Amino acid sequence: MDKNRLEFVTYCIGKLSAELKLPQQEIYKRLKNSGILYGYIVPSYDVLHTFSSRYLMEDLTDYMREKGVLPA
Repeated sequence: MDKNRLEFVTYCIGKLSAELKLPQQEIYKRLKNSGILYGYIVPSYDVLHTFSSRYLMEDLTDYMREKGVLPA
């Protein structure tokens, strides 16, 4: 993973943590275990990093709900 992707992943985890009021460790664990981290966020970096922060959080939380990582 290159530096830009790593920084983006870190940013997403931090923002999700604040948005969902969950510890960053828990966000990382949920994203990794569900396959969202390496199956969606990392490979989709080129598109995702162009989204506004608000839209990005909506997109990621919606996807986490779809995958059963968050309650519906």
